[in-house]
Amino acid sequence: MNNNTFAALVAAQLGLDVKGVGNTLELLDEGATIPFISRYRKERTGSMDEVQIASINELYLKLQELAKRKETILKTISEQGKLTPELERRIEETWDATVLEDIYLPFKPKRRTRAQVAREQGLEPLATIILLQRERDINSVARKYVKGDVKDIDMALKGAQDILAETMSENEDSRNHLRRSFERQAMITSKVVKGKEELDEAQKYADYFDWSEPLRRCSSHRLLAMRRGESEGVLRVSISPDQDACIAGLQRQYVRGSGECSRLVEEAAEDCYKRLLKPSIETEFANLSKEKADEEAIRVFAENLRQLLLSAPLGQKRVMGIDPGFRTGCKVVCLDAQGNLLHFEAIHPFLSKGFSPQAQQSVERMVEQYHIEAIAIGNGTASRETNDFIKSISFAQPVRCFTVSEDGASVYSASKIAREEFPDQDVTVRGAVSIGRRLMDPLAELVKIDPKSIGVGQYQHDVDQTKLKQKLDQTVESCVNLVGVNLNTASQQLLTYVSGLGPTLAKNIVDYRREHGAFSSRKELLKVTRLGPSAFEQCAGFLRIPDATNPLDNSAVHPESYKVVEQMARDAGCTVSQLINDPSKREGINIKRYVNDRIGLPTLTDIMKELEKPGRDPRQGVEVFEFDESVKTVDDLMEGMELPGIVTNITNFGAFVDVGVHQDGLVHISQLADRFVRDPNEVVHLHQHVKVRVLEVDRKRGRISLKLIG
Repeated sequence: MNNNTFAALVAAQLGLDVKGVGNTLELLDEGATIPFISRYRKERTGSMDEVQIASINELYLKLQELAKRKETILKTISEQGKLTPELERRIEETWDATVLEDIYLPFKPKRRTRAQVAREQGLEPLATIILLQRERDINSVARKYVKGDVKDIDMALKGAQDILAETMSENEDSRNHLRRSFERQAMITSKVVKGKEELDEAQKYADYFDWSEPLRRCSSHRLLAMRRGESEGVLRVSISPDQDACIAGLQRQYVRGSGECSRLVEEAAEDCYKRLLKPSIETEFANLSKEKADEEAIRVFAENLRQLLLSAPLGQKRVMGIDPGFRTGCKVVCLDAQGNLLHFEAIHPFLSKGFSPQAQQSVERMVEQYHIEAIAIGNGTASRETNDFIKSISFAQPVRCFTVSEDGASVYSASKIAREEFPDQDVTVRGAVSIGRRLMDPLAELVKIDPKSIGVGQYQHDVDQTKLKQKLDQTVESCVNLVGVNLNTASQQLLTYVSGLGPTLAKNIVDYRREHGAFSSRKELLKVTRLGPSAFEQCAGFLRIPDATNPLDNSAVHPESYKVVEQMARDAGCTVSQLINDPSKREGINIKRYVNDRIGLPTLTDIMKELEKPGRDPRQGVEVFEFDESVKTVDDLMEGMELPGIVTNITNFGAFVDVGVHQDGLVHISQLADRFVRDPNEVVHLHQHVKVRVLEVDRKRGRISLKLIG
């Protein structure tokens, strides 16, 4: 199958230009990454963005799998000696997986069915006679087939009906008719398993103990909740349209007349529906609905992950990281501006009713000794109290205090990565370091943690894990390359996600850096073991060297475009550095003069934007947030209260907001705005500082309902 065919199919399905799609497929086949293609190959793709290129790649992979499946099907049918030119043409022209499987179904090797047994008994001719419905005395005809294992007329007729039922179930029209019924009418029903309704662990599924709704309206989170309840043995879930109507529809398709043969066909149609067709199509729709729910949940998770990874960084400041605790005390670490561990100790601020003077003195000493500029406090147990303790201290110099999400910090602290970074420290120290580093650069620290452990997903353990990993890896790669990476300070984990690198080359870069010192230019990358021209082409534009001799090495301008920038500088009568630093030099440049066979206006426009602010970080600046001092626990909440909060998670049914009571409240999608909201991301983003009104507090079920007011 050539790429022209795939390009035409992909372009038609996605509504994109076929030439741009074809060029994109060529680049993907050459090993180019999505971030590289979207940023540095705009002329070839027609300026497609990452989302479009990712969609092209996803559909391309599906079509390739379908092409392989078609080859297998053609080979199997051919080996049976049943491959006609017409059948071969239909298979080759079909690019719908469902249609393809329907075509293949009658030829598909299957286990020994009742119909197969009946065929072996020689009853297929009898089934054909019954289906024609012309024979008035079918018993007389059936008597001729009573021989061998067929003991009597009833057995002969039953066997013939089994053949009819299977034939009906494999008929494309029958299957499509039932699919249409499922699409229009199917209800998804959930019932509690008898005896499980009183169990404590079953209460989280109480809403689904007796639930029914049209399948087409069932949201992703409800379907996944029901399926989880089913997998845990609490619920029974079924999908079905109106059974009587479906049976009647199937009977209308096959029954002709009202004689004995017609009655037998009618019975066979009912058996076909109940025993074969309905279970088959129900499984198909269960899988399809689960697949759609998975896609939606993965989309929500990926969007949350993107927002989390692109959270505002504090930047290179000297930071104190605190992992709060009551009984065991607070674990405190001091980090330099590069995130290196300088000092750690434990303090116990809450040993008495007031704050401990010894703990206060320890913090003051550490802030002064290590020139701390900001303090990051984990948002777990004792977070509010630790925040109050830190704010009670009057420091000699300004020190800003931030609350940082702890999600995944414990996973990191026990990981191989953390052990390699801090082989001599225990998990508590590693966790506090992670909290401090998250404030400095969330992206650089969070790439060390499995995204599923970061706490921003929706049923992430219930969805297709392969698809989830692919999407999350793609999201991390996109974020890392959007921001860019400091070649001389980036960890191996961060470098792994840079376009064209991966784990091996990332390790080789770190090893080279350790042996030879900091990189002085991007060109030096070619000296790294196994990092050849292809990998260099993919990665170079995303790596930054802040103090490089060539200022372009600290920008998103790709080395392949350095010559055109140097020509611009010569034409402007200045150096590249002057071109970057002096806006008046750039204002006189007519970029159309520099268009050639390799570089077009899209790339030249990007270059000019980059020269304006080379190496700029697309992330926003970090802001200090404070909870309402009068609210510390759920018991302090009252309906009508208006409180500040932080958005901690976004789902397709609303947003969760932390108001400082160790239990996030839900702003349902209907309470996000005084208008219809299709997607919560239209209104809020992760870690956004918001103001909410308390609508209801269900202390028994631990639920807080909120309304967004600002």
